[in-house]
Amino acid sequence: MGIFDKFKSSRAAQDKAKKASDAAEKKINERTGGKYEDQIDAGQRQAEERLGMSRDQGRDQDRPGQT
Repeated sequence: MGIFDKFKSSRAAQDKAKKASDAAEKKINERTGGKYEDQIDAGQRQAEERLGMSRDQGRDQDRPGQT
């Protein structure tokens, strides 16, 4: 079992990584004045997808019209 397999099976590790990812995204958006918000969000989504993390489990459900 590799390190990423252990990460994917650990919900606590994923939650911690998600918080760190969100904090980094917020900080970068603050420093760039939101100029690259779309690119930063896309990069964050790709990184989380490759790590097998589910993204926006509750957020998309709260927004009508989102699928």
